[in-house]
Amino acid sequence: MNSTNNDKKEWFNEWFDSPYYHILYENRDNNEAKIFINNLADYFGFKKGEKVLDLACGNGRHSVNLNKLGLDVIGLDLSGHNIAFAKQFENRSLHFFEHDMREPYDVCCFEYVLNLFTSFGYFDTSEENEKAVIAAEMALKPGGQFLIDFLNPYKVIHHLIPEEIKTAGGIGFHLRRYVKDGYIIKDIRFEDKGRQYHFREKVKAIRRVEFLEYFKMAHLDLIDIFGNYELDSYVKNVSERMIFVLNKNS
Repeated sequence: MNSTNNDKKEWFNEWFDSPYYHILYENRDNNEAKIFINNLADYFGFKKGEKVLDLACGNGRHSVNLNKLGLDVIGLDLSGHNIAFAKQFENRSLHFFEHDMREPYDVCCFEYVLNLFTSFGYFDTSEENEKAVIAAEMALKPGGQFLIDFLNPYKVIHHLIPEEIKTAGGIGFHLRRYVKDGYIIKDIRFEDKGRQYHFREKVKAIRRVEFLEYFKMAHLDLIDIFGNYELDSYVKNVSERMIFVLNKNS
């Protein structure tokens, strides 16, 4: 998306489908992702052949690690670019599909639904967030478990770096971060091959109590809240993450 923005298209459709998204975040810590998945495996006691839905799977890095543990994994993402990339990893027990998490996928099909690495809070309304949680609940078998890994808004807002320049792929990305109307916003501006670009990331600063309301509406029972990828207990103003574990009873 250049300076002539198409306001009718949701920001995540534009940005996540852009090659520049992957350039900016090319150095994400894959080892951290593996450690998190291994910790979840110990916590949940995954059994070989269990079905897992990786909801908003990005380029598939978590799905691949889950599949290596013997799980039958489906990864869903709204970005066609992400899914096209992830499909290179497909096998008999690992598949990827383009899908909007606000809409139901399969019903009563999965032992686990995982939403990882702050892949939530992108929408403009609370109703859309509710729809996404309800759709996840619908995908679970009775007794199945849903995990949401979200940033801790208390920590992020108080430690925002207002401006910085990050160089990746030979491009200088000018990043500006701020909070507006309840959203944590990152403006991303850069030039490539003589052309100016402007993207924006916008994540709603959803508080713990708001999440609890979403879960209540979806008839999900809260089991645990962790504060980091080592699965230490959540501490409101200190923890890096809010990682919710929920159970479907019926």
